[in-house]
Amino acid sequence: MLSTTAPRAVRGPLVQFLLLFVAVTGALLAGAAPASAHAALTGADPAQGSVVQQAPEKVTLHFSEKVAMSGDSLRVLDPKGKRVDTGEVKDVSSGKSASYEKKLHAGLPDGTFTVAYKAVSADSHPISGAFSFSIGAPSDTTVQLSGQEAGGGAVGFLYGTARYLSYAAFVVMAGGAAFVLICWPKGATARPLQRLVAYGWVALTAATLALLVLRGAYTDSGKLSDVLDMGKISDVLQTKTGAALVSRLLLLTAAALFIAVLFGAYAKRETDEAKPGEAAEKRDLTFGLAIGGTVVAAGIASTWALAEHASTGIQPGIAMPVDVLHLLAVAAWLGGLTALLVALYRVPSLEASAARRFSSLAFWSVVALAATGLYQSWRQVGSWSALTGTAYGQLLLVKIGLVAVLLGIGWISRKWTAGLAETMAPEAATATVVEQRSKVGVAAGKTPKNPKRAAQLARQQAAVAAAREKRIRDADPGRAGLRRSVLAEAGVAVVLLAITTVLTSTEPGRTVEEAEQSAPAAAVNQPLDLTMPFDTGGADGKGKVRIDMTPGRTGANELHVWAYRPNGKAFDLPEVKVAFTLEAKDIGPLPVTPDRIVTGHWSSTGVQIPMGGEWEIAVTVRTSDIDQVTVRKNVKIG
Repeated sequence: MLSTTAPRAVRGPLVQFLLLFVAVTGALLAGAAPASAHAALTGADPAQGSVVQQAPEKVTLHFSEKVAMSGDSLRVLDPKGKRVDTGEVKDVSSGKSASYEKKLHAGLPDGTFTVAYKAVSADSHPISGAFSFSIGAPSDTTVQLSGQEAGGGAVGFLYGTARYLSYAAFVVMAGGAAFVLICWPKGATARPLQRLVAYGWVALTAATLALLVLRGAYTDSGKLSDVLDMGKISDVLQTKTGAALVSRLLLLTAAALFIAVLFGAYAKRETDEAKPGEAAEKRDLTFGLAIGGTVVAAGIASTWALAEHASTGIQPGIAMPVDVLHLLAVAAWLGGLTALLVALYRVPSLEASAARRFSSLAFWSVVALAATGLYQSWRQVGSWSALTGTAYGQLLLVKIGLVAVLLGIGWISRKWTAGLAETMAPEAATATVVEQRSKVGVAAGKTPKNPKRAAQLARQQAAVAAAREKRIRDADPGRAGLRRSVLAEAGVAVVLLAITTVLTSTEPGRTVEEAEQSAPAAAVNQPLDLTMPFDTGGADGKGKVRIDMTPGRTGANELHVWAYRPNGKAFDLPEVKVAFTLEAKDIGPLPVTPDRIVTGHWSSTGVQIPMGGEWEIAVTVRTSDIDQVTVRKNVKIG
């Protein structure tokens, strides 16, 4: 009988692995920016930063690919922040052009108008942005679009966490089941493996439900208060992503049936002694589980392929089945690795042949990963310059490096597997238990009559037997070495899966370059980074202030301000203000009061730069109730 209670010393590495899993997930999801636009704005009419002499009748936006827009997805605001658009957004796309327009009120006055948009790209990710144009001549504007960034905030973090959990849970569920069915059929009776696969199914179901509920708020307002808005949930069900999530839930019911048979009827046949004629029935059941499990797993994997990167761009008919194969290979490799790790630490009777069979399964999974990954890289990156010059390409290089590390550790694991001793025979395990029973004074037929004493002796018996089994298991150097290498491999796999999740929410390099070629002025990022010394003239009044503004162009920007003392330490100023002035066009000063984040750091989002030019940045710092100074510097923006 397999032990389901791990010795205290065995739990340490598993707890460390779990902590690593949580830490990497939190760090990558908390540190990552909101999902990048997978459809890019390539142009507009009126153009960004332009000055037109007559009031336009409509505003038209041009994107690099199709997007989904509702009535409130496109807003046009006058200099005082009042909406001047009317009606619904109209799709006027033709050929390869993806264009959308909205009518404006007649008789608009002269001044600077702000265009703000939110949409959902064809690969399911939200996009947003803002720019301005002027009628007659530029003017001051009081429009502030804080919170315009799509996919951010608490809802964005929860949605990103659910996405990562759904990937990880699918890998554990599908890979764990494949490990049992292909590598170690007797593992179907092991409770730790049963729990692993069952927990994977529960986590995937919960994450899918969370994605369905969060989706409406994630792509629209970003507010937690809108998460349970039934109207938004109903709208999500009518989208491609909503259909994919509902399909995943339906397929998970079939997966539950598969898991029940695998750990029910199939496991029972592994424990029962074979009877004449039952061998053929067992083969048929194994074959049916293999075919059914593959179909269900492929169906669940296709719910990602149908709604994300693979469904858009070039060659979607090839990309989607390749994406399904890629995800199945990931599950077979990393999910099987997780199952092997659990078996090595929690199941004392793991057979060496199971580790060897998994070694072969992992090899062919890596071959499939290499082939499908090469195609996906070409399709999403497109050029060598995008491989090093875009966020997507850089993340892809990190992923390739992690795969190389995994292959290196896997090679070490194969060496340990080759010398792995076979598991202790059932007779030896039985003899061990009898030996320990006699040592603790529980001879056959002499069970103490006192129930408390009997329970105490039973606990002692279990503890001694477990310790003995651990000593026998750890005495095999091959098994101990394999456990260490597999644990290291699983730790790297956690990071790899997190990087893969971030990749799915990062704008592909090919899209970035195409957008830059279509609209260089609107798409080239020129982050602003400058440092200015200040001296208020009072006690402790000297220091430096650093300004960082991203992307440093017309439209919405994210502003960060840092203050330092002469010795380089953070300077917690009582007040910091920033103002932007474009003297050539008589615009400004446009005031910005950033929010304090931590000591010496302030930030503000949605900082609007209405047009390009030589802007003066004025930073006012106050070091006491009466000591303050304003420092200025001219910079090129846009």
